[in-house]
Amino acid sequence: MLMLYVFYDSLLPAPFLFPIWMLYIKDWYEDISKKKEQEFMQQFRDSIQAVASVLKAGYSVENAIREAGRDIAPLYTENTRIRREYERMTHQLDMNMTAEDVLSGLAERTGQEDVKNFVNVFSAAKKSGGDSISIIRNAVKIISEKIDTEKEIQTMLAAKKLEFDIMCAVPFAIILYMKLTFTEFLSVLYGNITGAVIMSICICVYMGAYSFGRRIIRIEV
Repeated sequence: MLMLYVFYDSLLPAPFLFPIWMLYIKDWYEDISKKKEQEFMQQFRDSIQAVASVLKAGYSVENAIREAGRDIAPLYTENTRIRREYERMTHQLDMNMTAEDVLSGLAERTGQEDVKNFVNVFSAAKKSGGDSISIIRNAVKIISEKIDTEKEIQTMLAAKKLEFDIMCAVPFAIILYMKLTFTEFLSVLYGNITGAVIMSICICVYMGAYSFGRRIIRIEV
């Protein structure tokens, strides 16, 4: 509605702007999903660090998963995803499923690369017959460092993301200010084909800059 008012002062172009709104909704949904994924990876890091600590104490892998679930319980609320996952894995272990199958199920459900890497290392360590505990602990260390690095990058980018959001709002603020205070000055841009074409070009340029900016601030580790 704001875009229609600022750029066209009419509801007629609404059907033509529908793809832009869908793009924005898709972008917003991706941001929400990304935030949830980042939160889960922080939870996963804490959980596998707990697993590594328990393994160091001499527990078997199966018991380490159970004990790690108990260790992270005070850290997160009951409805937290990592709590639900460990409760599910503990139940599966109680049903005599192997640790490898339980962890493979976790990787399939989450679809996270770091989780899959951990499960792959675990499976390879079990099949090699060597010092699987040391291999798993080393994998935990590497994955935890990667997750921490990504968190540091996201923290550094937080200020830039805020600046980007402010910059995205500036064009709307400027046009809206001029529309409210210098009505006659902008009146030539509304209610005619030429003005609509000019405003449409402005929207296309704006969306191009917006898409380019979003790609810049999205950094994958």
